[in-house]
Amino acid sequence: MSSIIEELVNSLDSKQAAYVNLDLPEPTNGEYLLAVFHMIPGGKLNVLQAAAEIAAESSTGTNFKVNTETPFSRTMNALVYQLDLERDLVWVAYPWRLFDRGGNVQNILTYIVGNILGMKEVAALKLLDVWFPPSMLEQYDGPGFTVDDMRKYLDVYDRPILGTIVKPKMGLTSAEYAEVCYDFWVGGGDFVKNDEPQANQDFCPYEKMVAHVKEAMDKAVKETGKKKVHSFNVSAPDFDTMIERCEMIVNAGFEPGSYAFLIDGITAGWMAVQTIRRRYPNVFLHFHRAGHGAFTRPENPLGFSVLVLSKFARLAGASGIHTGTAGVGKMKGTPEDDVVAAHGIQYLKSDGHFFNQSWAKIMDSDKDAISLVHEDMAHHVILEEDSWRAMKKCCPIVSGGLNPVRLKPFIDVMGNVDFITTMGSGVHAHPGGTQDGARALVQSCEAYLKGIDIHEYSKNHKELAEAIEHFPED
Repeated sequence: MSSIIEELVNSLDSKQAAYVNLDLPEPTNGEYLLAVFHMIPGGKLNVLQAAAEIAAESSTGTNFKVNTETPFSRTMNALVYQLDLERDLVWVAYPWRLFDRGGNVQNILTYIVGNILGMKEVAALKLLDVWFPPSMLEQYDGPGFTVDDMRKYLDVYDRPILGTIVKPKMGLTSAEYAEVCYDFWVGGGDFVKNDEPQANQDFCPYEKMVAHVKEAMDKAVKETGKKKVHSFNVSAPDFDTMIERCEMIVNAGFEPGSYAFLIDGITAGWMAVQTIRRRYPNVFLHFHRAGHGAFTRPENPLGFSVLVLSKFARLAGASGIHTGTAGVGKMKGTPEDDVVAAHGIQYLKSDGHFFNQSWAKIMDSDKDAISLVHEDMAHHVILEEDSWRAMKKCCPIVSGGLNPVRLKPFIDVMGNVDFITTMGSGVHAHPGGTQDGARALVQSCEAYLKGIDIHEYSKNHKELAEAIEHFPED
């Protein structure tokens, strides 16, 4: 132990010392959820004292040692087990038995990014990465209906699922909204989603929107011979209304697989996410992350990373979550943040910012677990007949300023095509309108799959040529 660390340890009072163990044996032994924070003290406490206070407040303790502690309650203490003084990093181990044994993601987050973000002892506190042990994964749902199931329904493989967000995001009537869906689908698109504020507005009654979308989908499927999918925002003011909206869609006559349920996961809440996962395990659960920037933007010293949000979405059972455009689109984000998050939720085993996360529920050394990892790396479909072995994948959903010109640049940054892209203005701002915007997107994807530069491909595809002329290529 260095003299600096030793000095920090000696500075702890008896309460703080109960939340520090810099010699913790085997943090990855399955007893702990592990977390890495970027932390800068904000008061009179030194870094280890502040870290100990964070561990206390986010597990069993408070600002003073209490007389009601028991020998057992002390075994539930979170423990600071590692420091990096140069990078202002703190590692904390949380006994996962602290958490609601009902597989409650909201409960975990209440501990590890709850009160501690408001503590005056810190000037910066950002949860950068988490690690879930296999013993903990067993308690949580994970995704039910995956992007592999959607691909099977759509008969779409080896390319992104091509989607759109209806624009303008608000102000269209139910019939006008459905007309935009129809135009995109007959132009060749696969997937349409409600924008995240879509609800039951007076100019677009929810029940009429659902009915008209069903009609538009039926007509588009008949004309194109291709299956289509629509993602409906079922976020609502209360539980009963949310379920009522889900049941309205289920009973509207849609084919199973042709609809998804979108939840505004941060604003509607994790309980809404997990309710939909448990009530409708065979429906694609679409997690929109409206509000995430307040927590995830790098310049915000308090909160959590995109990777952390995405990992918890997978744990909660989201089939897909928006993960950003890695700087290619209009939203703030970098490959380090967005691509790491995307890979962190779509593979059975992946490197995060600090932890190598396996989503297997059996030992990493088990030959079947090793085989699954190799199958996954080879982009084979896994966990169709053996879902007990691991938690299923969560699909990156990519939106925010993409257009047909930017499709290949994003694929190059992403490193694969296993995502859903939902372009808004990139489709609807096309000079020829939504149908031509959809055709340009399809043509851009065709050019990528054939290994042909889009400028060359556009010579015989006028919609793509118009998109190249209209959208900037920076």
